[in-house]
Amino acid sequence: MSSLDTSLIVFGCVFSSALAGMFLSRKLPVSNLGPDSKDVVRLGMGLVSTTVAVALGLLISSAKFFFDTQSNEVTQLAANYILLDQILGEYGPEASDVRYALRDGLTNLLGDDGYLQGFKKPNKSYTDIKSGARVGEGIIAKLQALSPKDDNQKSLKAEAQSLVFQLGQTRWLIFEQNVVPLPRLLLFMLVGWLMVLFLSFGIFAPRNSTVLAGMCMAALAVCGAILLILEMYHPQVGLIRVSDAPLRAALQQIER
Repeated sequence: MSSLDTSLIVFGCVFSSALAGMFLSRKLPVSNLGPDSKDVVRLGMGLVSTTVAVALGLLISSAKFFFDTQSNEVTQLAANYILLDQILGEYGPEASDVRYALRDGLTNLLGDDGYLQGFKKPNKSYTDIKSGARVGEGIIAKLQALSPKDDNQKSLKAEAQSLVFQLGQTRWLIFEQNVVPLPRLLLFMLVGWLMVLFLSFGIFAPRNSTVLAGMCMAALAVCGAILLILEMYHPQVGLIRVSDAPLRAALQQIER
């Protein structure tokens, strides 16, 4: 189920709670809807609304941190590709096969079929990373086959090997981060709190079109926040995606 579908379901549950509250207010005795009852419920729902605000803030902050982390790692991945290519260029013509393998590996990682093809289809680079596909093993073999002729080439080979291992480490780090699940229990509790909150709104709200429109806008606002949380926790596919532009810029730099 996509993030948008989940958010729409949450919107339906929350707004239905408000409608259920309006229906329930007709069945309750008039004495239960007096000012004293309203004040007590208002105090309780004030506590619930504070809890909802704190939970929403924590989830949005956590999702934004996860999104920024993935974006920074992709940028670091691209920078390491460029630096590795430059080191291999400094090594000399003997490293030309490794440079070709590096360029081909990055080209294969990116691909053209998954680039900005709509929010339902992920970028190929993220598909490969998320699936844990092994990429660039040929680069390691070709790099190991190099025979340095002097201390300079020996130092450059060591630097290149270090960067190759960093590339693999970053890719597997992205893979492992993508299998970490979203704290769904907190999300379910948040939806439950929202339903209780909107139920109380509906019980004491007057039944007219203005109130209904206000309830609908409020439900859309909180469900929009949930949509942002779900999208940023899945940055490889969806409405909000980490761009593969740094990797494409690195490929253009390598192909010069």
